[in-house]
Amino acid sequence: MPTQVHLASGLDVMCHAMESYTAIPFHLRSAPPNNPIERPAYQGSNPISDVWSLKALEMVVEHLPRVVKDPSDYEAQKQMLLAATFAGIGFGNAGVHLCHAMSYPISGLNALYRHPQYQVDHLLVPHGISVALSAPAVFNYTSQMYPERHRRVAEILGADMSQVKQADIGAVLSDRLRHFFQDLKVPNGISAIGFGYNDIPGLIKGTLPQHRVLKLAPLTTESEDLHKLFEDALTIY
Repeated sequence: MPTQVHLASGLDVMCHAMESYTAIPFHLRSAPPNNPIERPAYQGSNPISDVWSLKALEMVVEHLPRVVKDPSDYEAQKQMLLAATFAGIGFGNAGVHLCHAMSYPISGLNALYRHPQYQVDHLLVPHGISVALSAPAVFNYTSQMYPERHRRVAEILGADMSQVKQADIGAVLSDRLRHFFQDLKVPNGISAIGFGYNDIPGLIKGTLPQHRVLKLAPLTTESEDLHKLFEDALTIY
């Protein structure tokens, strides 16, 4: 695959792993709805999905930079294929949450951007890019719930968390994600792909119907919360 396809695919795997590990736990979901069709498609984080998600994240952190640096690194490519499978097992059980919920309007409302190395004749924000652009903002926000899970994610990303206070976990994790993305030359937030502050209401409108994933967020997320998240995602670096 072209390097940018590797990158976008790998970022999606990374967000699969982080979101499923930090999703609302299976035993804390809301009461069953009257109509089963209204039930979320996934069960939330659970002991089985946790194992797959954490292993996948470890593999992405180690091997995705290698793939981007050297497209001929066969071993790193092989490990990323395994990571994609592991994360798929994880989120196939647990589900994903805010990065994915926000990614749909980011891709769907794109009116300007065509990602490099994608040989298509139309505008395109690859799915993996659209999920990654909100990740620093999202995990800073969700860290107030289940902070120790966010601490573990930050540790996998290379942060020394031994002296980090609980209130600071989200900021540290967000900073580690920024550094990881900057080294991979991920676009600098949703402003880099053509969105501005005035586009936020439309992005919120496109996110709110995504109940399949939005309801798995560890926090109940309303319009005002999404406004702050999209505002924080305008730029990353």
